Amino acid sequence: MPMQVILSEDVANLGQMGELIAVKRGYGRNYLIPRGLAVEATPRNIKRLEHDKRSIDQKREKMLAHARTLAQKLAGISVTISKTTSDEDRLYGSVTNREIADALSEEGITIDRRKIEIAEPIRSLGVFTVKVKLGPEMTGEIKVWVVKAE
Repeated sequence: MPMQVILSEDVANLGQMGELIAVKRGYGRNYLIPRGLAVEATPRNIKRLEHDKRSIDQKREKMLAHARTLAQKLAGISVTISKTTSDEDRLYGSVTNREIADALSEEGITIDRRKIEIAEPIRSLGVFTVKVKLGPEMTGEIKVWVVKAE
């Protein structure tokens, strides 16, 4: 039997902040509510939602503005990652999103590694374009240079 929840944050593949949605009881009780992503849709919380619609819209606009400025900042950024290679210039392992996040933090940009989307594993030297999820329906791109470690 589904339960009604009000989303406190945007949740991928589920809905946006402030929406009233129906989810399975276990998902709501064990995942969404403890992580602060949603609150149970009691009559009191539904009344409060109607009152808080304006602040939710302001918060969403603020997040979008921050994502736009971050996307502009990322457009001019390229990071270099040096890796050990074999004699045929093949990498031992692959470049991970954690290494890219660490390289970005050295540039002064803090991005959660889970928001860095690598289409396919980077296992060779060269220049690659990597997408960074900045918000709902908004992504940025960075150039990743993979060079041979000396």
